[in-house]
Amino acid sequence: MKMPVSRRTVLKALAAAGAVAALPWRLTAQSLNGRAEILRYLATHARPDHGYAFDDQQRSHLTPTFAVIGSYRLLGEPPPEKSALIDYVRTHHPRELKKLEQERRIFEWQQIQALAWLGDEATDFRDRIKAFTAPLGYLRQYEQHGYPIFQSETGVIQSHVLLGLPLEPLSPAFPAYVTERRRANGSFNNTRAADGGDGHVMNTLWGLQALRALKLSDDKTAETIAWLQGCQLPSGAFTYQPQPMFAGVDDVAYTRAALRALQLLGAPLPRREACIAWLHSLANADGGFSDRPGWLSNPIATYYALDALNVLGALDSVANVRRRAPRARTMLPSNLKIFSAQIESHGTGSPAEAIALATALKIDLWGTKNARPEWMTRVRALAAEQKAPVQFFRADEEYGTWVDVPGLGTYSHTSDLFAPADADIGPPLGRRGEASPPVSWAHFREHRLAALERGRGRLLWQFGENEELVRLFLDDSVERGGFAVISTFHFGNPDFLNTEPFLQRWKGKIPYVSLQDAHGTEPWWFADNTSGHRTLFLATEPTWEGWLNALKQNWTVAVRHDEMSRRETWMHSGSPEVLDFVRAREATWRWWDNGPAVRPLVSLVALKPSDTLEVARPDKGIALRVRCAWHNTPQGFPQTQLADFVKLTVDGAEVSMSVVEKKRPNGTGLAEAYRLVVLPDVAAGRHTATATVRELSTGKLSENTIEFFG
Repeated sequence: MKMPVSRRTVLKALAAAGAVAALPWRLTAQSLNGRAEILRYLATHARPDHGYAFDDQQRSHLTPTFAVIGSYRLLGEPPPEKSALIDYVRTHHPRELKKLEQERRIFEWQQIQALAWLGDEATDFRDRIKAFTAPLGYLRQYEQHGYPIFQSETGVIQSHVLLGLPLEPLSPAFPAYVTERRRANGSFNNTRAADGGDGHVMNTLWGLQALRALKLSDDKTAETIAWLQGCQLPSGAFTYQPQPMFAGVDDVAYTRAALRALQLLGAPLPRREACIAWLHSLANADGGFSDRPGWLSNPIATYYALDALNVLGALDSVANVRRRAPRARTMLPSNLKIFSAQIESHGTGSPAEAIALATALKIDLWGTKNARPEWMTRVRALAAEQKAPVQFFRADEEYGTWVDVPGLGTYSHTSDLFAPADADIGPPLGRRGEASPPVSWAHFREHRLAALERGRGRLLWQFGENEELVRLFLDDSVERGGFAVISTFHFGNPDFLNTEPFLQRWKGKIPYVSLQDAHGTEPWWFADNTSGHRTLFLATEPTWEGWLNALKQNWTVAVRHDEMSRRETWMHSGSPEVLDFVRAREATWRWWDNGPAVRPLVSLVALKPSDTLEVARPDKGIALRVRCAWHNTPQGFPQTQLADFVKLTVDGAEVSMSVVEKKRPNGTGLAEAYRLVVLPDVAAGRHTATATVRELSTGKLSENTIEFFG
């Protein structure tokens, strides 16, 4: 029989681990039970790689690992396998998956803080952090002013403190950077105060911590306290500023930041009991906490909730939490099938090869990125003529649109959309290469989003590293409509949820999709991405109505399986039932290991003089063009050959072909490679042609046969 553990034994063990000091936990039999529920929840996120993952992921990630370690510390419990966990934290910065285009120094802070909690000195980070002596500007093609991301850069200051590094090398750049971003009311935000706009509660906490660390004088304490108290809502929770521009929702991150900031300033914590009750309302049956009442649990929200209760001196109150009833499992209709969509796939280059790729890869809906009207007309007509099982729709990236959010910055990549091919969705607000003035979010909603939705189109969130900004856009979308989907897998980024883990917050609220974001001139030279990741959705038929209903019901799964995923299958979905449904039927949609959606190794196209959108069309007669499969660069150029040409036969007779190769504009590598034969005098009637290639890795022959008419 298992003996109960006494309070003295628990305290003795926790004291030996160094985990009790400065923590307010009062251990009682009741509080131990409440604590055990949370510990069980945290344990479910452990993975064989010795880190912690989001609940439906097999790969651990630094950010949930950081949150779990912080939660263990607050609960006075050393995490299991501490030594292996230390190794995981040290070696799993998100850039290990792929070098980041925009460095985010907040991840180094998460590593160093997590190691400090685990009792590791993290001395091997000292040289890297010492090199950060000035804030890092954000890429101007994404934020018009190049303003650094405030939480990342103030995280550099905290990293110096944790590592015991001298702060003098940070002057004058960091003190000037921090003080320029303080408003007259004491709050902080991402842009300079001189640019206007109020503060943000999360950035205000980072700013106050930076002031303390840099030993800068603070003459706005009273104003800051009043501003923070003004962020509290009637529920007892906090929002991001006292009079929000939009998306003024309650949130555990905002609540924790406000409480932490008030504690730092030595201010009383307003309406304490109401705040505790609101934090309790985040507790779910699984033992975790959510970002907002009724949302799904996640490790980050759990850490924030525990830390907020800790600030309130109410950490032991989790024993009295009335957790929400378990979420009822959704019963999916029995007549659903799995279909496939590619968003922002090619809308340029060869229409014939786009159709051939879609057919071979079983892509039911192909979203053409920024296609000219004549391209869309031709590809739809050709697909109808061939009775190809693919529908083409618009999926545009509206370059030149800038949305300004006072206090946070002026950002591009805010107008990615998709709509039926023939829908009237109105004009874009800006055009690529033009100096279009920024617009407000309110203006964008009225003058772009409204027209898009009238045309049965939807808005897609592509990416953004500024968490505070993204929160406003996506929270407003949950409240009032707006961004209808969140992108995950991408041509240049293996997984946006790796570089922007805070996107996990909207799981179950906004569906996840894969974003091809096609680059290059030809769909054939972008086939690595077209065949490597996609969005699966559930519907009875692959119609536009079926697609929109799948988005409404959260019946989507983003899937990646390619070299970027290390030949593992990565999946994101907002619904466990949908994820189970798709996994159970993998044999019907898989494109690897001899699945039914196989990438073609050879393209054979018959070209006429009228095929103005095709490369190598003849002046007269018929031209036959053969392209072999290659691995491609992210920018859509052939890189490494996968198949070698063997022969071409026309009406059963072998014909010779000329080799055509073109260099890239920079003179290195190939931009184009195909074989061509021109048949100037083709007899009237039906003809057949067969191209044969050999797969280089296996030696197997592969054929493609087409019909054409003279």
